[in-house]
Amino acid sequence: MSPVVVLVGAPGSGKSTVGRLVAERLGTGFRDSDEDIEAAAGRKISDIFVEYGEPHFRALEKAAVKEALASHDGVLALGGGAVLDADTRVLLKEHRVAFLEVTLADAASRVGLNRDRPLLLGNVRGTLLKLMDERRPLYEEVAVLTVRTDREPEEVAAEIVESLEK
Repeated sequence: MSPVVVLVGAPGSGKSTVGRLVAERLGTGFRDSDEDIEAAAGRKISDIFVEYGEPHFRALEKAAVKEALASHDGVLALGGGAVLDADTRVLLKEHRVAFLEVTLADAASRVGLNRDRPLLLGNVRGTLLKLMDERRPLYEEVAVLTVRTDREPEEVAAEIVESLEK
């Protein structure tokens, strides 16, 4: 079993929104690794960060992504930092991965001052820029498709679906 497509990208790139649209168009299920982590831990990701720290969260994330890659046959959206783990990047190379490329302005406007994104508290634009710059090479490393998200989510989803049909 393998996901039809795995979506990666920075916070605010639209992975969940676009992922649900792609799944709907393909008539398959949608899964978000961040939701898996919250369900398994019984608490929000922001609470996991505060109570246990980022290393603990990243360990939960690594396990959740590995399990989802092995058991989900629909559309899978990963948290923005999932690609930070080298083992996860190795696993992703066995899958069809789409990198949702977002501009800083769009990402900042989409995430705003969202308190559920613990890495973005404080200077949202500055932190986002740093995360995007650091992670871009990792997203590009695992992706077989890069899709710009500076348009309507339906257009982004249509491009992904079209690429899957090739």
